Amino acid sequence: MIKNIILNDLKECTKTLGFSVNDKFVVEIPNNPQHGDYSSNIALVSAKMNQLSPREMAEKLIEEMTKKKEYHSIEIAGPGFINFRMADSVMKKELIDIYSAGNNYGKSNFGKGKKVLIEFVSANPTGPLNVVNARAAAYGDSLFRIMTHVGFEAKREFYVNDAGNQVDILAESLELRYRELLGENIGDFPVEAYQGEYVTEIAILLKTVEGTKLVHMAEKDRLEKLKRFALDEINRMQMESLDRFDVEFDNWFSERALREEGIVEEVLSYLSEAGCTYEKDDAVWFYSSKFGDEKDRVLMKGDGSITYIVPDIAYHLTKYQRGYDVLIDVLGPDHHGYVPRLKAAMRALNYDENKLEIVFLQMVNLFDKGEKVKMSKRTGKIVTMDELIDEVGKDAARYFFIDRKPSAHLNFDLDLAVQESSENPVYYCQYAHARISSIFKKAKKAKIDLSNFNVKELKRLKTEEELALIKMMIHFPEVLVEAAENREPHRLTTFTLEFAGLLHKYYTKCTILNENSQELSRARLYLIKTVQTVLRTSLHLMGISAPDSMKKKAAAKTKQKPKRTSTRAVYSYSSFDENEPFDDELPAKKSKEKDGEEVEKPKKQKVSKAPKAPKPLKEKPVKEPKKAKKEVKKEKEEKEEKKTKPKKEKVAKKPIKKETKKKERINGVPAKKRVTVRKKKASDKE
Repeated sequence: MIKNIILNDLKECTKTLGFSVNDKFVVEIPNNPQHGDYSSNIALVSAKMNQLSPREMAEKLIEEMTKKKEYHSIEIAGPGFINFRMADSVMKKELIDIYSAGNNYGKSNFGKGKKVLIEFVSANPTGPLNVVNARAAAYGDSLFRIMTHVGFEAKREFYVNDAGNQVDILAESLELRYRELLGENIGDFPVEAYQGEYVTEIAILLKTVEGTKLVHMAEKDRLEKLKRFALDEINRMQMESLDRFDVEFDNWFSERALREEGIVEEVLSYLSEAGCTYEKDDAVWFYSSKFGDEKDRVLMKGDGSITYIVPDIAYHLTKYQRGYDVLIDVLGPDHHGYVPRLKAAMRALNYDENKLEIVFLQMVNLFDKGEKVKMSKRTGKIVTMDELIDEVGKDAARYFFIDRKPSAHLNFDLDLAVQESSENPVYYCQYAHARISSIFKKAKKAKIDLSNFNVKELKRLKTEEELALIKMMIHFPEVLVEAAENREPHRLTTFTLEFAGLLHKYYTKCTILNENSQELSRARLYLIKTVQTVLRTSLHLMGISAPDSMKKKAAAKTKQKPKRTSTRAVYSYSSFDENEPFDDELPAKKSKEKDGEEVEKPKKQKVSKAPKAPKPLKEKPVKEPKKAKKEVKKEKEEKEEKKTKPKKEKVAKKPIKKETKKKERINGVPAKKRVTVRKKKASDKE
């Protein structure tokens, strides 16, 4: 990387000049391109150590560094920043290296093989995955891909909360729906039960598989059977949804197995032996306040049942015992109070709590036609991950979910996600990739290829747009490192969108295939081939497809399953024409700018919504032949007769009485025998 070249040159020059250096100095890409390709604060942070002003030290460093051929110019800015502009020869050499690296470009040893465990999604197995889970899935999987690319040994894990009170409630909710299907009057469905339609769907499957057998089983055996059936079915549903979203896990860790293996009891013993517990009010308490928590926490209640914090401590204990260097938990915004007690437990057990990182993802708000979509987990009114994929497609969903910082609330515009315009970022980025493929198809027809390419031809790349593309590709590895180091995949969406914009601008301003110069054409093909490789790698790291042709069916974009009918039209690859410019790229008149072909201004692309019937074509008025005088006279007489006829009186219509239906009770009259659902306890983990 060029950044390393500058770092090494600065260290060499300071050594030559006998300067002391503050190790905290940095070399970075300035926010403003006018400040150069790179900038360093070495003089600002090291000048005092050398009894010089920052500008004086910067001047001496520049005098020494300008002897090197790698730099086009080096300048002082502000109080003592040093701005570097690299020589074109360095840029071209980097371009050759990028082309040679291919799909491996951007890979590095930054992570030094550190073992990282990323736990994300970990949704309760009590219902289908929703849009909040979808954001966690997109974030966690993208972070995993990026960290792996830059040298971390990362793994993905899903913690299944398949034990505790919530699972009992799920089993009892399923039993109610099952009995209802068998014709039993179950009365009003309890508010505490799981309300979603999926419970009825599982009950239908249960009835198909088991018939009436469960009714005759002992209550304990029946509830155990219901638990396993419901958990297995919901787990299968969640796996299918994640598969459609192109998210995989290396390990599924069961809370039930954790309890069965006795690890939960071990945690209680460890804390007790370490003198970190005490008894009060018939309960066992953890001295968590001694280890940084705001107050002590109950571990075991008076009835002998444990609180949810105990299996969570046990689970994290296994993470440490498995030898990971970094543990990343991706949690929802309602888990802030959970962190101090968990870290307190790790301190009490003599584990390094600094290994544990918590990333909080903020809430997701869906907007449809400008209106916020109302959702309620309690009443079962949720938008599932599958429904979102059906609405906007996997690619758009993944891009939008990682396009904001984890700490920022996310407003997801469903209409924008299906637009076929430059306003839709994922459309814009994929369009750039397909556009390059289209150029290569034209090059093949024109019998222009890279088989006879010579690197000396790269000297023909001189335009501002060409150099901007090369510079941005050079920065790509640094973007990946920053995204991994700061746990911020959104840095990659920002890069990709800007990079695609540069390609579209280049396509508009420069003729890639020049009939008058094979050498220039080959140089530009070499450049855009490299651009395409970086685009493809970037999209892959976000879990987004990079289509070579935009003439595929939309169904090919996601792994399909039977889905509900959607009124929203997901943009189809068949609607793309990668040879057409976007509205903001269009020339005022026809020009011969596009690869030697005449291009007409296309019609403005419209948002792809529910398909409308085409408007009938307006026919040109046809002149009727002049009528004979007799016919004209006859028509006038008929009109006069109509005027003189008395008009019929309008009879007022009687108002129609609207039939009012009485509100029916959802589940009829309460039965004498009914299954009750225990209320969710405050200590249960949502």
